[in-house]
Amino acid sequence: METTETFDNLVRAEFTPVGTYLNTASSGLLPARTVTALHEAALLRAQGRPLTALFEDVEECRAAFARLAHVPVERVAAGASVAAHTGVIAASLPPGAEVLTAEGDFTSVLNPFHVRGDLKVRAVPVERIAESVRPETDLVAVSAAQSADGRIVDLAALREAARAHGARTYVDFSQAAGWLPMDAGEWDFSASVAYKWLLGPHGIAFLVVPEDFGGLAPLLAGWIAGERPWDSCYGPVTELAHSARRFDLTHPLVDYAGLRRSLELVEELGVSAIHAHDTALADRYRAGLASLGHEPLPSPGSAIVSVPGLGPRQEELSRAGIEVSARAGNLRAAFHLYNTEAEVDRLLDALSG
Repeated sequence: METTETFDNLVRAEFTPVGTYLNTASSGLLPARTVTALHEAALLRAQGRPLTALFEDVEECRAAFARLAHVPVERVAAGASVAAHTGVIAASLPPGAEVLTAEGDFTSVLNPFHVRGDLKVRAVPVERIAESVRPETDLVAVSAAQSADGRIVDLAALREAARAHGARTYVDFSQAAGWLPMDAGEWDFSASVAYKWLLGPHGIAFLVVPEDFGGLAPLLAGWIAGERPWDSCYGPVTELAHSARRFDLTHPLVDYAGLRRSLELVEELGVSAIHAHDTALADRYRAGLASLGHEPLPSPGSAIVSVPGLGPRQEELSRAGIEVSARAGNLRAAFHLYNTEAEVDRLLDALSG
């Protein structure tokens, strides 16, 4: 684990936000090393030079995400969005299957199940999702941390309930991967975008599948999903990749060049250290809100804090150089590794006026 001094030095060398940025739940800041890598990769395209090396970045990113998720790299697919990954999972379910979801969860985790039209999609309050698993439940789909308010699912209770009733599980770590330690091997399927807490560019999302692929069909497979991609460019793919790469979508190569550097930074700092830093700032904010007479929605242990009724103040705060977000009427602040106690206090001062 990095010392506090080393942690702070690494962060200061990588981030130069203008103003106070407390909106990682919308998108993370790009580290300096990532910006440099994106520029260099874009120059390859601009100058007409070979892009072969960029394919190596894809595999390095896949391996880094596998390490962060604590799963073998063979279980990780590289795609473009959580919605696309959810769609592949939804397509694998038989007609009439019951999918248990959380009320108000992020649309990308939910909508593909609804548009099937022949599934029984049941929604319950997120705090009741574990107790709501029943024998007829085929799949539980939920975000590890809720986008609107930061509530963290009791993942241990959910895992035990799903096992007890023979239900499969799908967990979206988009609002958790990078600050909340995760063990994707505990779930049948899991996914995460890379542009939030993992500090990467937009356009990349990872999917973790079981070793036997969990009954998924590679419905979106193109040439890149072949065991030998360059021999799979024409006609049907005759041999799909033997790993989760069979679920890959065509790679935005320039983005992967940048994401590789972002994931390197996350690993250098360590998720445990990032978790301690982020949640300490969130706790400071909660305490400050209480002193101002504001009561945030309950999200203990989360790096995301939302306050009901204050959403309309988002534009005013943005004009003052403080970036937060308005979600579901709430004012949502999200604290990450580049934030400081001084920035927490600046937001509190602004809210006191």
